This record gives sequence, C-alpha cells and structure tokens, in this order.
Amino acid sequence: MAGRIAFQGELGAYSHQACADARPDMEAVPCRTFEDVIEAVRAGRADQAMLPVENSTYGRVADIHRLLPESGLHIIDEAFVRVHISLMALPGVALDEIRKVRAHLVLLPQCAAFLAEHGIAGEAAADSAGAAAELRASGLRDEGVLASDLAAEIHGLNILARHIEDHAHNTTRFLIMAPEARPARRAENMMTTFVFRVRNIPAALYKAMGGFATNGVNMTKLESYMVGGSFTATQFYSDIEGHPDDPNVQLAMEELDHFTEEVKILGVYPADARRH
Repeated sequence: MAGRIAFQGELGAYSHQACADARPDMEAVPCRTFEDVIEAVRAGRADQAMLPVENSTYGRVADIHRLLPESGLHIIDEAFVRVHISLMALPGVALDEIRKVRAHLVLLPQCAAFLAEHGIAGEAAADSAGAAAELRASGLRDEGVLASDLAAEIHGLNILARHIEDHAHNTTRFLIMAPEARPARRAENMMTTFVFRVRNIPAALYKAMGGFATNGVNMTKLESYMVGGSFTATQFYSDIEGHPDDPNVQLAMEELDHFTEEVKILGVYPADARRH
C-alpha cells in the first residue's frame, strides 16, 4: 500500500509511531492540528488520516468525537499503540549528567518514580517530539527529553533509559480514516462505529439501547457530547462488535431507528488483534 498518511504532531510523536506500526509502507505527514490532519486528506495531500480517539489512562482525546462526524472521512481500520516512554539526551551524555527533562505534560507524571529516583526535575513542553528536536539544536548536556524511541532515532539523540513509565498498561487507540469507505467483508471480530441523536421523548436513550441488549450485540463504547452549543442537543458516539449485515446487528439498528432522529455510520472495520 503506497501513499501518504497524515498525523497530528511532530516527527517522532506517538501518532507518528502509530503510522509507522500500522502503515509502514506509507509516508507519514506531520500536521499541526487534528483539523489539519482531516483537511490534508480531504484536499488530497494525504490518502489516510491517523487520529487518536482514546487512551487507557487519560480517557477520550478532546475534540475528536466532535470532528469525526463532520470530517467527511470514513473509518477503515483501528490501531493500538503501547505508549513506551524513554529518556534521551545528546550523544555522549551520561545519565548522571541529566538535571532536567522536558516532555508533554501528560508524560511527566507517568515517569514520576524514575525521575524521583534519579533526582531529575521535569518541565512541561508543548510536544515531546518537538522537545527532542529542540534539544538536538540547543546542545544542552544537562537536559533530557521523555519521548518515544522513534523520536530519539529521528532527532539523533541517545537513549539513556528505555521504557521508564511507572505502569505497563498505557495504550492509545487510533482510528485510520480515508475519503472512501472500504467495503468491510463480514468476518469474525468486526467493529462498527456510528453516531446518533435520540428523539426528545422520555427514556429515549434507554429504549434506543434496549435493542442491543436483547439482540446480544456488545456495545464497547458510548460517549455523549453537546452539539450546536446547546445543553439540550446531545449526540452519542458508539462502537459495537459486529457487522451491519449480521442479523442481530440489523435488528438492533432497526430498533435504534425508532428512537433516534439521525444515525450515521462512520465506519465498519476489522477489530485490532490487541483489542482482545
């Protein structure tokens, strides 16, 4: 599969790592914002988009659920990336020379035990991969960066300590999106993602969800968020296990239609093996 895949962040960011893992034959294209990632695909500057949607430690990624339904793109795959954090510095610098590390704010507390053990102070940076590039340019020997192994490779830094995160479960889930839906053949371990708005009637959400329970459809995710700046206009984002052509999924979706104003399928795609 040739082509280009857009991601948010600097080269060496964890989204870049996701691109390298899931689409190793595609050229990764860095973008400043999530909106820029989507626009790069819509404008033809990239063929696919790699977008993070949730993290096992920090929950959903802000704004993504709002952007996806209006993006005009379709989910064709999902990818899970284990967030490994390494301490890196300029070549020739030893660990005991490091007095301070810079990293994205969410990475610092994940390495609190290691930093305390070595008496290293943490300083928040806008982007960990960007901090790696800045360190290489600065020439500072008493400073390090917490980032991915890929960031060290790209920016010519030496890894002093590998995978120093306090907990071994931190994982980010990404969605891979494209301008055209990819026909998803019915198979085992399929996922369907959709958004919907319930009708303004009592217990509408409860009734809308009933069809999934009675038909044995496993709903793995249900998120709500406001739309149109109104406290009464709520849209729901959902992931279910199964394909729309599965008989039980068909029945559940038909029941959902009775209690909703709009249902929009965002993608049908194979479940990543790391989901199970």
